[in-house]
Amino acid sequence: MDDRRLAGLIQPVVAAAGMDLESVRVTAAGKRRLLRVVVDGDYGVSLDDAADISRQISALFDASNVMGEVPYTLEVSSPGVDRPLTEPRHWRRAARRLVKVKVAGEGAITGRVLAAGDSGVTLDLDGTKRELGYGELGPGAIQVEFGRLPDADDELGDGGLEDDELADDKLDDDELDDAELRDEADLGAGRDGH
Repeated sequence: MDDRRLAGLIQPVVAAAGMDLESVRVTAAGKRRLLRVVVDGDYGVSLDDAADISRQISALFDASNVMGEVPYTLEVSSPGVDRPLTEPRHWRRAARRLVKVKVAGEGAITGRVLAAGDSGVTLDLDGTKRELGYGELGPGAIQVEFGRLPDADDELGDGGLEDDELADDKLDDDELDDAELRDEADLGAGRDGH
């Protein structure tokens, strides 16, 4: 089965869900085939999003019999953090993230994505803003950081959310920690007698 042909069939379903189709790959898995579909959106991909897209693709394939008589397993997922940043939309979705990228003529640099547009990206390199065109950049890689992403106002300057708006959307760390501790305590002795 041709991955590009499948992608052409799947693309309208994913677009109708407001997402981007990142990749389609069919591999053999014993007597079955595994169809992996990777989708992404500006606000991420929830489990409900993935389930809805999966149901729609299954219905489309069942109606058209495009996969033939060989059984297949359909897997719809979002790209992982290790997905290379190669398209403007990837860079835009990596706003506020720390990335490492090779720059033509100078090697690898590490900086925080401040903004990404149609022609390039603005990185914060240890307090210095630098604009780079996509033509200068190799694939970027998000660097895993432990802790919180900086607030939009801290790193992105104008155009971020106001402090009151940010406060409304955040969970209080103390409340979260207390709730997690209560949940863990409930799983121990007393519930099941062990």
